[in-house]
Amino acid sequence: MGSREAILSVFECFRDELDDHNDRRERLIKHGRDVTNLSKKVIFLLHRIMVDDAPDDPAGGGEGTGDRARALKAASRGRDKLREVRAMFANVRHELVGDRFWRYQRQISPGLQEYIEALSFAHYLETGKLISYKEVQISLSDDKGIPYFPLPLEDYLLGLSDLTGELMRYAISAISRRGGRTKAQDVCIFVRNCRAGRYFEGWTPYFKDLRKKQNVTSQSLEKIEDAAYAIVVRSSEYDLSPDMLDDIVARAISFHGVSGNGRGRGRDYDEDGPDD
Repeated sequence: MGSREAILSVFECFRDELDDHNDRRERLIKHGRDVTNLSKKVIFLLHRIMVDDAPDDPAGGGEGTGDRARALKAASRGRDKLREVRAMFANVRHELVGDRFWRYQRQISPGLQEYIEALSFAHYLETGKLISYKEVQISLSDDKGIPYFPLPLEDYLLGLSDLTGELMRYAISAISRRGGRTKAQDVCIFVRNCRAGRYFEGWTPYFKDLRKKQNVTSQSLEKIEDAAYAIVVRSSEYDLSPDMLDDIVARAISFHGVSGNGRGRGRDYDEDGPDD
């Protein structure tokens, strides 16, 4: 009888451990979905501000005063919203202590990548640069600088790879504004350097999912190049001032109904959520 009770006690421990594992896994899956949804709303918010919120500089500054003010406003409001996402990560740090993080990495990875995509987009609008691994890790740390969990290099790279799709939408939408032709060319060069530089191609052999996303990155780069080069070629056919060319491009894009502002992905979303 003593042996039987000992065996039952052992299996009860196994049962409790499995129940605890399944409950924690479900909580982290739900958390990942919430993080993903909120991060997507931040991305939609950034696109909407860059396209709709602020008019072009009435003084004719093009992408100078007007576009810069718009980008800083978008980045500021985006970072305010991202604080909510960071708070969500802070709330589950106790679930990911020690080796638990690597055991449950797959459950939080999608949300983490979406957060990095939104954060890197806001960072690009603010600085025109690619956010570093260290900066992302710092954003996922408490006030004392202690990380909530270690940032996997794979998730960092996959999040940056998703950023190229948002930059493609941003570049296409920028073409219809004054100075947007130059902005689209700048974004084109930036995405090309990211793809061919140490961020993507250098790490592609080591991460299977990054190799898959490189195909999407190439497609995004091709769309930016096609739009930017088409504008350059067409512009060379007219001996007009840059302001007049900007007006022609804006009217042509408006006539054909091409917005490229990212709302094809989330047309009905605002910063507070989707419209019913």
